[in-house]
Amino acid sequence: MKKHSSKRSAFTLLEIMMVVAIIGMLLTAAMKAGFGKLEMAKQATAKAEFQSLASSLMLYQSANGFLPTTEQGLNALVTRPVSDPRPRQWTQLSEKLPQDPWGKDYIYVRPGKHNTDSYDLSSMGPDGKPDTEDDICNWEK
Repeated sequence: MKKHSSKRSAFTLLEIMMVVAIIGMLLTAAMKAGFGKLEMAKQATAKAEFQSLASSLMLYQSANGFLPTTEQGLNALVTRPVSDPRPRQWTQLSEKLPQDPWGKDYIYVRPGKHNTDSYDLSSMGPDGKPDTEDDICNWEK
């Protein structure tokens, strides 16, 4: 008959706490590395939406001979403007307006301050404040 040893091998509370702390540090490092990539992806998304909005604005202009005013805004792509200049051949070019990746509306200004012959389109970026360094825009900064 074999004798059973009364010694049990088990992890101590200190060992478990050390493992949990190490896993926490690894997760924190992974999240920090991923955060930068997430911000880059959001900026790329905003720029892609600029291209989509630019295409819709080009269609609007070709059908009507002018771009929406600042007051009409990008909303002119979704609902027919009732203020002047009123479009002659308005068609709905978008079901709804996209918001930027940070949940804010895109800013449309015509004529633009930077693109004086057309329009300025921008996103307030991660900080949600206009005219700051992190803004995404359709002009050179």
